[in-house]
Amino acid sequence: MKRGPELLRLAETVVFPGFEGKSPPDWIRRRIGEGLAGVVLFSRNIAAPSQVADLTAVLRGENPQVLVGIDEESGEVTRLEAAGGSTRPGNFALGVVDDTDLTEELAADLGRDLALAGVNLNFAPSADVNSNPDNPVIGLRSFGADPDLVARHTVAWIRGMQSAGVAACAKHFPGHGDTSVDSHHGVPLVAAAPGELRDLALVPFRAAIERGVRTVMTGHLLVSALDPAMPATLSRPVLHDLLRVELGFEGVIVTDGIEMAAVSGPYGIGGASALAVAAGADAICVGGEHADEETALGIRDAIVDAVIEGRLPEERLADASRRVCDLALWTTAHRSTPAGSGAPSIGLTAARRALRITRRSATGVLPLPAPPHVVELAPEMNLAIEKDTPWGVGEPLGKLLPGTTVTRLTASGATGGAIEAALAAAAERPLVVVVRDAHRHPWQADALLHLLAARADAVVVEMGLPGRSDLGAVHIATHGASRVCGQAAAELLAGDPGTA
Repeated sequence: MKRGPELLRLAETVVFPGFEGKSPPDWIRRRIGEGLAGVVLFSRNIAAPSQVADLTAVLRGENPQVLVGIDEESGEVTRLEAAGGSTRPGNFALGVVDDTDLTEELAADLGRDLALAGVNLNFAPSADVNSNPDNPVIGLRSFGADPDLVARHTVAWIRGMQSAGVAACAKHFPGHGDTSVDSHHGVPLVAAAPGELRDLALVPFRAAIERGVRTVMTGHLLVSALDPAMPATLSRPVLHDLLRVELGFEGVIVTDGIEMAAVSGPYGIGGASALAVAAGADAICVGGEHADEETALGIRDAIVDAVIEGRLPEERLADASRRVCDLALWTTAHRSTPAGSGAPSIGLTAARRALRITRRSATGVLPLPAPPHVVELAPEMNLAIEKDTPWGVGEPLGKLLPGTTVTRLTASGATGGAIEAALAAAAERPLVVVVRDAHRHPWQADALLHLLAARADAVVVEMGLPGRSDLGAVHIATHGASRVCGQAAAELLAGDPGTA
């Protein structure tokens, strides 16, 4: 078999690269004109919705059917609003509220914003059942720990997103919830037996497929009960036998970022890409870290070489290309010019409804009687979350209660001296302590207990998964760390009438 133009075109179709810049570089425009079917946008490509609309218009000038993908889960994982913080809470908050109409309405609202920006493929929602509370990478991105709850909200989210003409994507198949390793850095092991998988992790994916989700994203997970040797992204038993045959999924299977260490470490980016297509994947997502033409062409050529060498049947590659093209046709057929978002406050409404307050002491007075000192304990976040995306309570609270002051401490800075300095700053004033997944970070738990030993009247705001609600005179769980979650908590602390 020769490296002919048709084989190169087939391979080009299944590569979805990222790129640098707020406008498409020449190589992206050229490759789209020559057969590249899709690209992925990251926060580095985004300055404002109108700028994204201009960018995607340029792409469609090269190919009107180009697929433009993005990781826009809302909440903690946002690309469109990375600079200012998400105006919508994430999945966990929606699961706590447990109103599927609200979930559908919020997803439709987000879908309209994406459609207006020219994005037609959203790598969301996370359909993972967060059954391990120590999970370092899913957590708030999941609707919860109950498979039926996750399933009904996954379906509602997909229904809302696809009503706006934007293809949704259930991820991370076959379920990243019961893991303790971040696949950006290593290979998470899922030790569940086949029956456990079907009764827990697979429930939301089965529901999503029945609802007509257009794409499913693979997880870089070693599911030993299904394939003891290969991560799911590279496993034919997982992608073909389970996802295609048993669950009956006919849409596009897209990989999680192929440059992630869990798959690229042993095989290289090109080798992992060829193995993924051979296993059943239809689209290779790349470019979070390697956003250049050389990488994209290297993946294309590695896939072509695998066909020539007999490691990848040409029929499998042709099938993958056809599925990608069918998805492009679906987005074109469902494309519309949506009106502006119908409910501009839907995100804040959801964040307010997700608040849970536990009052443990008569000294815990709400609203606060004076501008407080706020201590925010800031952990290092996983790579799915933009490190510079703002979060917290101090900034929005300062707007409602002028005179509010803030100390933010990281793991390296939360020394005994720093804690004492924060307590001194809070002398004769209310103290608010903001934590984020305190149950997963011993340094946060230690700092929090130090602060509460000195100030039993302190208010604790947990913006991650709430491990305990018995800390502080008042404990507020926001169930999310997006901008609107901080705003909702600030309103409660200040007694703002918007929370009524």
